[in-house]
Amino acid sequence: MTVCTGNICRSPMAEIVLRDRFEAAGLGDSVVVDSSGVSDEEHGNPVDRRARAVLAEHGYLTGGGHHARQVTAVDVASRDLVLAMTTRHARSLRDLAEQGDPVIRMYRSFDPAAHGLPENELDIADPWYGGPHDFEVCLAQIEAAADGVVDFVRAELGVSSGA
Repeated sequence: MTVCTGNICRSPMAEIVLRDRFEAAGLGDSVVVDSSGVSDEEHGNPVDRRARAVLAEHGYLTGGGHHARQVTAVDVASRDLVLAMTTRHARSLRDLAEQGDPVIRMYRSFDPAAHGLPENELDIADPWYGGPHDFEVCLAQIEAAADGVVDFVRAELGVSSGA
C-alpha cells in the first residue's frame, strides 16, 4: 500500500506505476497494490486531473474507479508492505501500527540514487500546490524507486527475477 496525504496525487500515482511494474515483472497476479491517505479531506475524490495527465503522458493507464480514502489501523495491519511518501506519513502510519504489523518504509528508500540518505531526506514533495513540472518531478521520483520495490517484493516472495 502506498500512502500520502489525501490519496489523490502521490499515492495513487505510485499505485499505478507499481501495478504496471509488477505486471511487467510477471507478478501482477501475485501482488495486490493499493493506496490511501493519512487524511480524510479528499474522501471519495478521484485521482487529481494533473496527476492523471502526467501519468497518461508517460503511457500509464489510469482508468477510473479510484476513490480517495483514509488509511486505517486495519489497513496497516493487513498489508505486508506500507510505503510512505513523507516522514510525516511514516509517523502517522507507525502511530496506527501495532507490534508485528507490516514493514513501513519510505517509498524513496527503494531509489538507488537515494541510497544512504536519512529518512528525513526521502520525502516526495506534494505536487498539488505546484504546476505540471512538479507532477513530472513527482512521477520521476516514483518511477526511480519502483523497480527497487519490485525487487524487494520479489525477494520477499522468494521468486527469482527470471520468473
